[in-house]
Amino acid sequence: MSSSPAKSPLTAILGASLAAIGASVCCVLPLVLVLLGISGAWIANLTALDAWRPWFSAATLACLGWAYWSLYGPSSRCRADGECVDPSVLRRRRRWLWIATVVIALLLLFPYYIPWFL
Repeated sequence: MSSSPAKSPLTAILGASLAAIGASVCCVLPLVLVLLGISGAWIANLTALDAWRPWFSAATLACLGWAYWSLYGPSSRCRADGECVDPSVLRRRRRWLWIATVVIALLLLFPYYIPWFL
């Protein structure tokens, strides 16, 4: 059995992470900048990105769906040419996908749960 991957979800996970950051930049970035001691009137301009949040959220969910399909779909274990993934590698990739999903969910839901803390 070969240990080379049948499909790598890395591109999908990175795309989902970047889209989640884009979806939460209107809310997370100003808070992080203020916590770092960086302030200014220009920080208020970051809220203009709030209109893009639904698009970034949709891109995040699409990329996560792609990552889950590549790791749990019918061709996740073996390719058409017969080359298969080592089960321990597949298990490790699935674990990292679930960890990334939790972090991405926290970023996507940030605008909804942060008022509880403020």
